[in-house]
Amino acid sequence: MKLRTALLATVAAMAAMVNAATAETVRMGIASEPYPPFSNPDASGQYTGWEIDIINAVCEEAKLDCEIVATAWDGIIPSLTGEKIDVIAASMSINDERLKVIDFSNKYYQTGASLVVAAGSGMTPTPAGVTGKNIGVQSGSIHQAYALKHFTGATIREYQTQDEANQDLFADRIDATMADSLAMADFLASDEGKACCTDAGLVENDLALHGPGIGFGLRKGSDELKAQLNAAIDAIRANGTYDEISAKYFDFNIYGD
Repeated sequence: MKLRTALLATVAAMAAMVNAATAETVRMGIASEPYPPFSNPDASGQYTGWEIDIINAVCEEAKLDCEIVATAWDGIIPSLTGEKIDVIAASMSINDERLKVIDFSNKYYQTGASLVVAAGSGMTPTPAGVTGKNIGVQSGSIHQAYALKHFTGATIREYQTQDEANQDLFADRIDATMADSLAMADFLASDEGKACCTDAGLVENDLALHGPGIGFGLRKGSDELKAQLNAAIDAIRANGTYDEISAKYFDFNIYGD
């Protein structure tokens, strides 16, 4: 009996080792471009920020072995569908157009989009208020889609990164830029933002584009992983981890209603 017990224990230990060795790493794809305060690379290429902290908390709660993989924003959906990453964790809005191609977890935050303009310009975040102006947007973003749909009287200039659009606004090469209100608040708090610009306000919500919030993007059919992520989002909100992380960056409820 002792020999049998010892053999069973050995088999169980070997099985556990095999399972650990073959456990798949979940590749969490973030945008390689700086997007403070959500994610921002340091000199060594390590990313920090609110969204990075949330990713880590979700993976820990779900007991997932996660690896953060930086990917150019304009290629992040092809990277997901091409199985180079397993999850998009890059402030991606859940909307109908994207749902044709990929699936989403439940939302993990929700904010509006701000139009930031040159100080004293008198511009407003309306179609009439931007007519004849040059507006910079990040290529492939919902802000690009929104500007092309609603701001038809303006010239829309596309940039690979939001930081490039911000720099051109600071240099007076464009009249305005539009992005997530929190990302824009971070720019406006910088020395360059203070020197040049002001927040003209939130653009009118377009549910078809902005959707119900920001979620993790997944390949169609990733039902088990989706359930794990949804459960982890709910758990970190319930146990206080979400609020603890958010309090380090924001003084308001980033989750929304």
